[in-house]
Amino acid sequence: MEPGAIASITIAFALVGLTGFMVYTAFGPPSQALDDPFEDHED
Repeated sequence: MEPGAIASITIAFALVGLTGFMVYTAFGPPSQALDDPFEDHED
């Protein structure tokens, strides 16, 4: 394979992995530890 193809596949896998991790953090079990700053400062 060409070095450009390997680099683009590596970047694509890294981007998909990072996106999956962010979705898991936002909506999965770790999201229970997140605070909502708008609920803390309601009028």
